[in-house]
Amino acid sequence: MGGVDEDEPPSKRMKLSGELRGLSNGLSLAEPVGGSLGDTMACPLPSEENEEIVGSRGIIKRMEFVRIIAKALYSLGYTKSGAHLEEESGIPLHSSAVSLFMKQILDGNWDDSVLTLHKIGLPDEKIVKCASILILEQKFFELLDGERVMEALKTLRTEIVPLCINSSKVSELSSCMVVTSQSAHHSQGVVRAKSRSKLLEELQKLLPPAVMIPERRLEHLVEQALDLQRDACLFHNSLEGEMSLYTDHQCGKDKIPSRTLQILQAHTDEVWFLQFSHNGKYLASSSSDQSAIIWEVFVVLNGENPLTFFLVRLLEGLREIMRLTSLMINVNGGVSLKHKLSGHQKPVSHVSWSPDNHQLLTCGVEEAVRCWDVSSGECLRIYEKAGVGLVSCGWSPDGKCVFAGITDRSIYMWDLGGKELECWKGQRTLRISDLEITSDGNQIISICKDTAILLLDREEKAEKFIEEDHTITSFSLSRDCRFLLVNLLNQEIHLWKIEGEAKLIAKYKGYKRERFIIRSCFGGFEEAFIASGSEDSQVYIWHKSSGELIDVLPGHSGSVNCVSWNPANPHMLASASDDRTIRIWGLNEMNISQCKATHPNGIRYCNGGT
Repeated sequence: MGGVDEDEPPSKRMKLSGELRGLSNGLSLAEPVGGSLGDTMACPLPSEENEEIVGSRGIIKRMEFVRIIAKALYSLGYTKSGAHLEEESGIPLHSSAVSLFMKQILDGNWDDSVLTLHKIGLPDEKIVKCASILILEQKFFELLDGERVMEALKTLRTEIVPLCINSSKVSELSSCMVVTSQSAHHSQGVVRAKSRSKLLEELQKLLPPAVMIPERRLEHLVEQALDLQRDACLFHNSLEGEMSLYTDHQCGKDKIPSRTLQILQAHTDEVWFLQFSHNGKYLASSSSDQSAIIWEVFVVLNGENPLTFFLVRLLEGLREIMRLTSLMINVNGGVSLKHKLSGHQKPVSHVSWSPDNHQLLTCGVEEAVRCWDVSSGECLRIYEKAGVGLVSCGWSPDGKCVFAGITDRSIYMWDLGGKELECWKGQRTLRISDLEITSDGNQIISICKDTAILLLDREEKAEKFIEEDHTITSFSLSRDCRFLLVNLLNQEIHLWKIEGEAKLIAKYKGYKRERFIIRSCFGGFEEAFIASGSEDSQVYIWHKSSGELIDVLPGHSGSVNCVSWNPANPHMLASASDDRTIRIWGLNEMNISQCKATHPNGIRYCNGGT
């Protein structure tokens, strides 16, 4: 790998470098309140003082539990079952006043519904007032839509205005009358009233939950419980559909990519950097051998027979046949060499995918940035500055501009044609530095000092800094641009929240770094994991939230410089090493026959061995 003096920042080799089928209880305009207006539903809700408790921990109130179940039954369309539950338990979903109120809303009995609203017994007069305004607005709009303009005007003046302190709302309603008159003059009907079921939903959100239980409350509680179980699971790395209500959720370690599926050997010197495309269909790598390689990723879809996958792809043409015959067929997919990119005169330190995955930037060490067409492998343009070298590269979110860090510590931006658009001079980046642009295009992130990262706001012309106590060697931005992963000289990786005020929220330890640039990445399902290379030839994986080291992957015979997790496949991880190879890691759950042959495209397959 080549070393650096300990008083210098590390680098890589330079190395520094129905309308409402319900209501909640199945009501509709044509349907009476099921079970709600009979003797059982007419009685008031039971007092909460001496109510029963259910559940082994004694924290679930029986009345609330039964009402939420009844609400769910009605929402699912099981009207009879919901009514039977209310009758058998003696616990009504709603009080008689609330049930009458809901029926009046659906029937359009506006004046009666306002009177009933006051009888429900709401403690907050502001809620009563806001709910009354919603009801009267609906009455107003329905009168307008029925071309009963004078009645609508009376409602506005005598009922809404006395309640409404918002003058702009009154003006808005008044303007609707003018539009209605013009529409009537031109024989054009304008419907403004929302559906009555929609009004009831809005009222339901406004009233206290104990009065009208929110829609989908049971579903929300179940989803919340599943979320908590998932977050507590160190190895959760699969789709939500794999979670079940029948048992408590707990994934095994087999959900983490820990088995070598392929060894890619097309580079002739140390591999310094690699990155999957945004859609996960390609992998790009760069090396000290002055080249970059575009690899194509093949994925067998869930439930697809691997043999069927292979045969279908064979029909796509002779070129695919030649490539796919060297692919290992397994449920984890495979990787095949697509293009080897030559042209740089120095080692290639960085690659960056365009937002649409159609182009790739490669950056030579203090040299130039080249832009390549992914489909053809053709070099489309070279970005360079006379008298200085380029050390990092990146794309604007719209794919129309290219950014690069320069050896004079400035950052430049070009359009795709090579025209210089903007320059940020001063100490904006180090001679060896990473460069990221947030997805909204507003922030440029770079290492501006040995112990500081600059977050430059392009719109506000403001600067924000992340300060560390030790030398920063590299960083990685999360896909949602909310977090930054920072590798440090002291063999720690720090997780920073960069939304609003920057805040250090986690530290990860265990990997080895003494001389070289080591890179880490986010990955897995919802980026719940942190992976990093290490100078001890291993890949380290931590659980992001807990900070617990959950796996160490041996296999390489040289320092692991960079890792990348496939954003489209949480079960695929790639690592680049000084041993001149790239390893593709997958799940350790299939028995795949071993193949030790090295193919002409520089790919070797193995069954998890080294």
